[in-house]
Amino acid sequence: MSTRILLCGYFGCGNLGDDAILVGLSESLADLDVEFTMLSGSPEETFRLYGMRSVPRMDLKAVQAAILESDYVVFPGGSIFQDVTSVRSAGYYNSLISRAKKAHKKVFLLGQGVGPLNSFLGKRFAVGAFNMADEVVVRDPGSLTLLQKLGVRRPVRVGADMGFLMPPPPDQTEDTSYQVGSMRTIGISPRPFGKNVKGIRQLFADLAKRLYGANLMPVMIEMDQNEDGPLIYEIGKILGGKVPDIRKMSTPMQVQQRMARMEAVIAMRLHAGILAASVGVPPYMISYDPKVTALAKLLEIAPAPPIEGLTADRLFDTFMAFLKDRDRNVKIVERKREELKRAAYVNVEVLRASLTGAPRT
Repeated sequence: MSTRILLCGYFGCGNLGDDAILVGLSESLADLDVEFTMLSGSPEETFRLYGMRSVPRMDLKAVQAAILESDYVVFPGGSIFQDVTSVRSAGYYNSLISRAKKAHKKVFLLGQGVGPLNSFLGKRFAVGAFNMADEVVVRDPGSLTLLQKLGVRRPVRVGADMGFLMPPPPDQTEDTSYQVGSMRTIGISPRPFGKNVKGIRQLFADLAKRLYGANLMPVMIEMDQNEDGPLIYEIGKILGGKVPDIRKMSTPMQVQQRMARMEAVIAMRLHAGILAASVGVPPYMISYDPKVTALAKLLEIAPAPPIEGLTADRLFDTFMAFLKDRDRNVKIVERKREELKRAAYVNVEVLRASLTGAPRT
């Protein structure tokens, strides 16, 4: 009889980074007799894309039934325990873990990126959730430090984001919308941040102009349909509609395929950087959150400048210096990709050990 695993996270909500985590974990367990069910914001779409039974994540009756039917309740990663946007995220996932433990289910918190947590309630929800879990793995040392500081008593292992476990994409044979002749392409993954929406638009529009001037073709990458799509549209309007973009991708594999043909990727989005690295393309990270700074440190190719106060001139100059060292950066990324892949597999080892009864290495 198959082991039934309920996957909980921000899946089916239009964010390809969260879907990359999902693919990384499911591919790593493909040889085991497991049956996945997923909490999803779009159950029909996630079933069509990934072939997993999906239930509406906000239908508490359906969620409770899925918990009761499962053997394991697994949270594969993402920044679900944070309170920057709202304390409701931490509260929601805390409630799922509480329901699972009351139903005597094993709960695994894997690949977790923790924080920022600034509010009393956010911290309380996070500490309670991690203390209830049977196994905990975080994706970076900073998350471990934060959990220890907050008073989490559980043993915590450090791994890496399971987006690094995504298999290489198949060869790209289809025509794409950003064919630009002999010009080298630079992917740009922007995202809204803070209240200065106009400033973010202008920053990336001005950056695109400078890249054009250097005979490089900027290609905007939509990682989150709800947040990034409108921003990219507005950037295009500033540029007279001349900037190519990659939008409405259904799966992270499609993003990998397109990134594989780029010279580099300038990324605010964490998983834009991870997907670029997964196909050997150097990502130049721009930090709006500690998790982005952490990834840049792990990759060891360039520090991530903070978005606050960043000008197009400074971003362009530092990126061009980064691009000048592309050959060196590619070698570093290829080496670090394998290291981070092994670190990400720590999550799988922890789960496999419980599923198979095998000792952990």
